[in-house]
Amino acid sequence: MGVGVSIFFLTLGAILRFAIEPDVLGENVHIDVIGLIFMIVGGVGVVLSILLAPRRGSTSDNRLMHRENQPPEF
Repeated sequence: MGVGVSIFFLTLGAILRFAIEPDVLGENVHIDVIGLIFMIVGGVGVVLSILLAPRRGSTSDNRLMHRENQPPEF
């Protein structure tokens, strides 16, 4: 899950939690709890995306350098 999707979940969760009345869909569906779950998932996604981003970038750079330094074989 990228940073963009995580921010989408945070925004959707905040809308469900704070902007919509909790009893819109009846008493059986707790829309504010669903919003809280979306905000937690979005926050965890942002943290994981930031922590794992440097690892993804460094592996692709190393592979590219190895390919450029080897002459083509005929």
